[in-house]
Amino acid sequence: MKRFDNKVVIVTGAGSGLGQAATLQLAEEGAKLVLVDLSEAGLQETQQKVLAIAPQAETLLITANVADEQAVKGFVDATVEKFGQIDGFFNNAGIEGKQNLTEDFGIDEFEKVISINLNGVFYGMKYVLKIMKKQGYGSIVNTASVGGIRGVGNQSGYAASKHGVVGLTRNSAIEYGQFGISVKAIAPGAIMTPMVEGSLRQMGGDNWEEVGKEFVKPNPMRRFGKPEEVGYLVAFLLSNHADFINGVVVPIDGGQSYKY
Repeated sequence: MKRFDNKVVIVTGAGSGLGQAATLQLAEEGAKLVLVDLSEAGLQETQQKVLAIAPQAETLLITANVADEQAVKGFVDATVEKFGQIDGFFNNAGIEGKQNLTEDFGIDEFEKVISINLNGVFYGMKYVLKIMKKQGYGSIVNTASVGGIRGVGNQSGYAASKHGVVGLTRNSAIEYGQFGISVKAIAPGAIMTPMVEGSLRQMGGDNWEEVGKEFVKPNPMRRFGKPEEVGYLVAFLLSNHADFINGVVVPIDGGQSYKY
């Protein structure tokens, strides 16, 4: 029997990057999947990859903006209507935003990043926790960042939002542990995803690959992380094997956080 047989997991930001990587690992382990993303094309790509490794996998694709509270309520309701339960929730969708010094950081850009990265995580927790509380069990993994446990520079909106995710995680873990629910977060460092590539392009333009090589030199492991490495971690944290892990923020960054 696989770890996620007969279990239902929602993944936001499932159309690319960490969301897609976690989805593939969960599918391989037998999960029924509700995949949420703003990009319909991204969702279709993820579904094709899922079916390639798990042809019998049950999936529900939902195009939605996590910054829209009613859209979030909608995908949670749709999950319960189709599957009758929510065992796990990878609350992952997010953006970096444009890089700039705090004094030059655009107000509209700041609000956009906060609305997706922080408000979106809050909406997801608000509606999923209600279902899990009724069930008497469940596991939530929020995507924070190393930018949520230390400063990174030129990313006011991103850092503020991810520090907020850490706070939401710890607060809700204390509130909901008594109901058989664990809430934790991951703090990825530089994982080679489309978002990180975009960040490197902001710094180096067409020379982004060379910038990337310099970027990882201070890392103890001298490389970028792989999305599938995050997928393995997420699957573990969502599984019953991690039920007593609650309120923690797990860095996955090659050890770089501990140099500061």
